[in-house]
Amino acid sequence: MTESGRLRGAGLAGAAVGVLAAGAAAGVAVERLTVGRGMRRKARLALDATGPYGTLRGTPGSVAAEDGTELSYEVDDGPSDLTVVLSHGYCLNQDSWHFQRAALREAGVRAVYWDQRSHGRSERSRTPSPSIELLGRDLAAVIRAAAPAGPLVLAGHSMGGMTQMALAGREPELVAERVAGAAFVGTSSGRLAELTFGLPAVGMSVVRRVLPGAFRLMTERTELVERGRRLTADLLSGVYRRYSFGPGDVDPAVARFAERLLEATPVDVVADFYPAFAAHEGGAALRAFRGRPVLVLAGEKDLVTPCEHSEAVAAELPEAELVVVPGAGHLVMLERPDAVGERLAALLDAARATARA
Repeated sequence: MTESGRLRGAGLAGAAVGVLAAGAAAGVAVERLTVGRGMRRKARLALDATGPYGTLRGTPGSVAAEDGTELSYEVDDGPSDLTVVLSHGYCLNQDSWHFQRAALREAGVRAVYWDQRSHGRSERSRTPSPSIELLGRDLAAVIRAAAPAGPLVLAGHSMGGMTQMALAGREPELVAERVAGAAFVGTSSGRLAELTFGLPAVGMSVVRRVLPGAFRLMTERTELVERGRRLTADLLSGVYRRYSFGPGDVDPAVARFAERLLEATPVDVVADFYPAFAAHEGGAALRAFRGRPVLVLAGEKDLVTPCEHSEAVAAELPEAELVVVPGAGHLVMLERPDAVGERLAALLDAARATARA
């Protein structure tokens, strides 16, 4: 293949990666994405230099998972009588909780933030193609290392919520004995293979045929695909925007921060984790959270895990508070931090009452 042919292949592969990294499978009209490309490039550089998001740091720690993978976590100590453990989503890292971290710190709440295996500062997974069930065991290891005693509130976004379900399925006694409350944000209890990501049936059918080859390319020609992702960064910024947020206005600095989080996930990690979602079924495990305060929160315009999936989670938890944030997308905790913070604070108040009882 000629060099120009390789570059074209890299560009196409990079575009596919960007869609997947945003949690979707295909994207947005090219005309919409290419307008103002040079202006967006300059804006990204300016926002990278000045954006304050993702700068909050706590006391670092690490723990070895059962397969030896080193999991990185940080602890924000506080005088509160419970610990909040926050689990991030696919292709993100612990910094995706930036706004909630600032609010919890201000409120003096002890909190643990961790990077799921192969994400953020954690080591690349020593187990190929990790399952959601394995992530649940990782969460148990982090809890025992960073919050070995006292009541807990678990908060998980997207894949992080699925991780909490896997923990409950694996160790229901831990939930029964220590978990005083839980939050499931933009997540799903199963049937993820049926997602359309806002695409028509014909478009989704094409995507499903293309995905296996795209995944092979990501794992076998990682450097080529990473180069393609860099070459198509202007195009991908629109895809990230579409699948991360709702259709309304979003602070450009926040949008760029989300883009940076997604860009930081290596393409072979994207490919390695994606198959786990089709196998995820967490409905039965959710029942371990019954009898305690639970918040189920979703963005109304979420294309990655539509709010119908949050409704299914809430259906397993009759006492849960179901909140659908109008106009918000998948990264609702970045897009509408005030709405998320208000409901999370209410959950903590209810969890404290449960812990005292």
